[in-house]
Amino acid sequence: MPDRANVVGLGEILWDLLPSGRRLGGAPANFAYCCHLLGDRAVVASRVGSDQAGCDIREALAAAGISDQFLQSDASEPTGTVEVEIDPAGQPKFQITQPVAWDSLEWTEEWRRLGESADAVCFGSLAQRSGKSRSTIRRFLDAMPAGALRVFDVNLRQQFYSPEVIRESLGRATIAKLSHEEVGPMRELLAIDAGTEIAFSIALLERFPVKLVSITRGRLGSLLSDHTGSHEHKGFRVRVKDTIGAGDAFTAGLVHGMLEGRLLPELNDLANRLGAWVASHSGAMPAIPANGIQSALADIR
Repeated sequence: MPDRANVVGLGEILWDLLPSGRRLGGAPANFAYCCHLLGDRAVVASRVGSDQAGCDIREALAAAGISDQFLQSDASEPTGTVEVEIDPAGQPKFQITQPVAWDSLEWTEEWRRLGESADAVCFGSLAQRSGKSRSTIRRFLDAMPAGALRVFDVNLRQQFYSPEVIRESLGRATIAKLSHEEVGPMRELLAIDAGTEIAFSIALLERFPVKLVSITRGRLGSLLSDHTGSHEHKGFRVRVKDTIGAGDAFTAGLVHGMLEGRLLPELNDLANRLGAWVASHSGAMPAIPANGIQSALADIR
């Protein structure tokens, strides 16, 4: 792996409209931000409106140290927003607007070059709710080098997914990442008869070209499975502010560790630490700690 890997968050970028105010979000953007914190050369490939909200997103990315070079502008559709409610346990509920700018991701020569240079990408099902964006995402994945990591973040939201999108995405992915709440719906969507999460993970590894299956379990940690076996992590105990973006941070830790060649136990530890750190803050993109991200992660117990 190069000194700094080229990592792409591909799909939605938006404003999370929380009770406490507006926060920059979208799973691919959250992922890219956390990869940036870990030292990767991370960018967001998405689309915003030609409106003030879109300008504000560009400014927010710049303030976070992330280029807006691969943010397209849409003259007709607005910048994406999500209404977010937080329950007493810190769990978010989302109401996602439609249509918005990132429903019209456009395949361009610039994005082709970005895909060809990428060491890893994270994409999900949400940004594929429109045919145009789905086609663009597929072309981006196909343009990537054969050995690059392609992370499919299942991320089932509202009605914005289908068996076809799930199957095609798994067919292009090297890593499948989902939450334990999504295992049940995925069993039904894919007609997988598996009584345990490990059995379900093995079924995905057998049916699709994925090399790693990751199932996050919230405060109870996570399960990682590959063709050599499985590893379970019990998670870290932190005071949760909210869980927005914690799963995306987990994915960032997973990808960063895989690019470094870490084994399952090390991957699980780093990913859980980063997810716990984000959950201990409000919003998906906490400010870089004064003592540096590595010191902050080492303090997680």
